[in-house]
Amino acid sequence: MTEIKEDRQETAATPATGAPQAPAGPTDGPLTAAELQLSARNHSMPLEALRREVTPPGLHYVLTHFDIPDIDPASWHLLIGGAVERSLELGMAALRRDPAITVPVTLECAGNGRSLLTPRPVSQPWVMEGVGTAYWTGVPLAYLLGKAGVLPNAREVVFSGADSGIQGGVTQRYARSLPIREALRADVVLAYSMNGGDLPPQHGYPLRLVVPGWYGMASVKWLESIEVVTTAFTGYQQAVAYRYQDNADDAGTPVSRIRVRSLMVPPGIPDFLTRNRTLVPGPVLLQGRAWSGGGAVTGVEVGIDGTWLPAQLEKAPGGFAWRRWTLPWVAEPGDHVLSCRATDSTGATQPLGQNWNYQGLGNNMVQQVRVTVSAPS
Repeated sequence: MTEIKEDRQETAATPATGAPQAPAGPTDGPLTAAELQLSARNHSMPLEALRREVTPPGLHYVLTHFDIPDIDPASWHLLIGGAVERSLELGMAALRRDPAITVPVTLECAGNGRSLLTPRPVSQPWVMEGVGTAYWTGVPLAYLLGKAGVLPNAREVVFSGADSGIQGGVTQRYARSLPIREALRADVVLAYSMNGGDLPPQHGYPLRLVVPGWYGMASVKWLESIEVVTTAFTGYQQAVAYRYQDNADDAGTPVSRIRVRSLMVPPGIPDFLTRNRTLVPGPVLLQGRAWSGGGAVTGVEVGIDGTWLPAQLEKAPGGFAWRRWTLPWVAEPGDHVLSCRATDSTGATQPLGQNWNYQGLGNNMVQQVRVTVSAPS
């Protein structure tokens, strides 16, 4: 995409009832105070957690647009309505009596890699760790839509959470839609459990949507209502945010499935401030995880100082969960650059350079890890 360089650091305040307001444009400057505040509220998964097939809730990435709602499960209920034969109102006890499935899913924030773009779009400044994999248990969405009876002219299904705030000058509850064909997939789940326990507050308690294969913005948290609609949903998070744009005036195309990506567990030990890695000479097992929402991961290559070698792939725990990869390496003294890149069954491969776009979304550029190999002093 074309690089559009803008240097606006702040956006003038406008009334919450005004027209949608574009966020601050991309910049070549340092992180803003607003970005630092966002990074303090939201957290990424430490790369060393890639050693685990399942990410504990406290290590799994979190992106919260507004405030985390404080919901009493005793009074909470889910409304299902719109273009259906019968509306439903369900409490948690009723949902837990319905048939349940458990699906292992790798979720990744659509903005993962944003802070590495040049110029940098101003928003949550993810590096590469906005990801995590968990086992989600709950009621298949298709089952409940079947009970409600979706009408033939249905086009999309809109999911609204309890979290509310102002974005782009628009007061809103966080809401997203799925095309009806995606909503009726057998593996889309209304989850009330994460890794065998109740959903933590930051992960959507008491109920959230999980859409395997899609970037995390589709998996609406703190779910309160589901509405089947006959026209395209035009809420802010659908029509303005989460779109691949060349510039602020470009209508763009919607973000949907996760682009192919791999990440490496940085070997050795880190420097506290810079995170630069140091390790001793000798055999090292390089390892990491790879995933894609477009198709199964079919290969991972590991780059050692620009030479690419095929890694060994292990079986994934599920169709939309990451695969572990490994490669033995004999570390020789000196400075080295380690990389990894994945390919999926559609033929998509991670790019060596940035996927630049105005909102900083889907940047699946190859990770580089710089290491110094030296004998212990």
